[in-house]
Amino acid sequence: MIKRILVVEDEAPIREMISLVLEQHGYQSIEAADISIAQTLLTEPFPDLVLLDWMLPGGSGIQLIKSMKREALTRDIPIVMLTARGEEEDRVLGLESGADDYVTKPFSPKELLARIKAVMRRSSPMPEHESISFNGLILDPSSHRVMANDVPLEMGPTEYKLLHFFMSHPERVYSREQLLNQVWGTNVYVEDRTVDVFMRRLRKTLESSGYDKMLQTVRGSGYRFSTRF
Repeated sequence: MIKRILVVEDEAPIREMISLVLEQHGYQSIEAADISIAQTLLTEPFPDLVLLDWMLPGGSGIQLIKSMKREALTRDIPIVMLTARGEEEDRVLGLESGADDYVTKPFSPKELLARIKAVMRRSSPMPEHESISFNGLILDPSSHRVMANDVPLEMGPTEYKLLHFFMSHPERVYSREQLLNQVWGTNVYVEDRTVDVFMRRLRKTLESSGYDKMLQTVRGSGYRFSTRF
């Protein structure tokens, strides 16, 4: 099935260039020049991914992300931000707002395609096998659900994959580089700081049930998942 990608970009030459590259590589491109048009296109059939500029007529990309995350039908659609705002605090804000990746302008078509493929891989269901359970925290790959004492937890695809990796490898310390390779993949352009952002997002999801304590920072080494605290 052809993957549909919504390109939200107000500069027509950039938007058209991206759409051309996507269609040359087998994707279906849908274009939006501002927030209001993008919102009308976030309906059935939903896009498989959104490429989103930060500064847009009618609002910001961050506002659109927050709007998508509030709605059950759109909260799981992966989002890649495309922006000239390349400062570290901007990248962190974008990721913490709910974006799955962050690409700074100018970018090459090759890099953009690599990022899209990586995000889509992370968003795809994990292979089915037996559920994993620790002290009432249950991850079930067959249903792609996480339960905390019988209460379902909502989380994005990257947080889910990160938790799945940790629960599959408990009591071991992993560096940021190791986590990037295991969760994001070795052929993906992602900074070490990205791991910290997604760890904060995952901890926030687990915080209400107290399971955030299982995700432990090991100073100078990285992170581990442990029932000992």
